Amino acid sequence: MWLLRLPGPLLGINCRSAARQIRKAHRSCREEGMIVDQLSWKQNQEQNFKSKYAKLSSIILRNSTARSWEKHGIQSESLSCFRQSFKCYIPSIPGRFPAQKHRAGRLKEYYLLNAASILAVMALDIENEEKVLDMCAAPGGKSIVTLQYACPGLLQSNEYDNLRSNWLRNTLESFIPESLMNLVIISQLDGRQIGNLQPERFDKILVDAPCSNDRSWLFSSDIQQATARLARRKELSSVQIQLLRSAIKALRPGGSLVYSTCTLSKAENSDMITHTLNTCNNVLPVDISTLARAVSKEFSLSSDLQQHEFLILPEMGKAWGPMYISKLKKI
Repeated sequence: MWLLRLPGPLLGINCRSAARQIRKAHRSCREEGMIVDQLSWKQNQEQNFKSKYAKLSSIILRNSTARSWEKHGIQSESLSCFRQSFKCYIPSIPGRFPAQKHRAGRLKEYYLLNAASILAVMALDIENEEKVLDMCAAPGGKSIVTLQYACPGLLQSNEYDNLRSNWLRNTLESFIPESLMNLVIISQLDGRQIGNLQPERFDKILVDAPCSNDRSWLFSSDIQQATARLARRKELSSVQIQLLRSAIKALRPGGSLVYSTCTLSKAENSDMITHTLNTCNNVLPVDISTLARAVSKEFSLSSDLQQHEFLILPEMGKAWGPMYISKLKKI
């Protein structure tokens, strides 16, 4: 069994202010979810965000089969919203916890993951022996959490992009013992085609869709990369809806899916789910408000969403998110 650990608390980090600035920028969006003057806004705010938002609180997924790591100065602390098998720890020295490099044939001691990402797996509520698809799995954190949450009969971790697929494979091989790898299939299929290739195969599907990724672009000083991300916004909605429709085809009747992104964009979040519900007559929204209430003690939630969705916002000392989560069931 692996354990969840988290670094923090990080003093003096006004992440709530950072989140307000992101939301303010998004409120100035025009059609297709484009941010007005986003590049110039990014340049002006970059240093401010890096100073206030860069030292992020993260969950650490500990691999108990690897060697001891008490040398890192960990003291115990639990998050009440996680199930008992998820135990959380805090480093005695605040700051960014060091990542570990992939080493062939060697298990990592831990894997860093934004705490909000765990909630997507919790919302999926996987049962033992179920067949699970992580449709857009790279870099692999949610697949690892899936194997902590339950013992599925099958976990298919899929990633279409070649470089990201290699990243996914390295992650899983670095963290999952060989004795459990027989539960995992690593595939490199176009997620938009999985529904046609594997119809009604899965009990649960996670669609952690490619998105405009508000969390990442703030840290990039590469203007060309930021420009490319903006240009891709127009394509994202089409890709996201195709992934959702494919996931619905791949679900067995009675199965459920969770759609998640790491953006605040309404066009990529609620609008995607509304469009799916309006155009697909074989899916229904699933109430996840109980989970939202349970995690509200540890996470800051947006207050203007419906019962089948919630949005995690960064806040002071806990820069977790943004993470949008919504759940649907196939009938």
